[in-house]
Amino acid sequence: MIRHLVLFKLNEGVERDDPRVVAGDRAFRELEGQIPELEFWECAWNITDRPIAYDYAINSAVADEDALKRYIEHPAHQAAAGQWREFATWVIADYPF
Repeated sequence: MIRHLVLFKLNEGVERDDPRVVAGDRAFRELEGQIPELEFWECAWNITDRPIAYDYAINSAVADEDALKRYIEHPAHQAAAGQWREFATWVIADYPF
């Protein structure tokens, strides 16, 4: 199994209630059940207010590197991630577990 973690930081001046952000959150939530490679999926907003904290997180799992590649290339994933490019930056970690 491979864990796929993504942490998002909203760009300066962008708030959670921005319509683009609301749509981006909805797009990620709707990925659950759409992409067969996803063995586990959760996404949520950070609840703490610390300067080093990121704003939003995705925690997911896929079977192997081939499944990760298919997930990343899946049109629904590409569409959801594309929305976030407009208002956030992110870091990713993929590791076996």
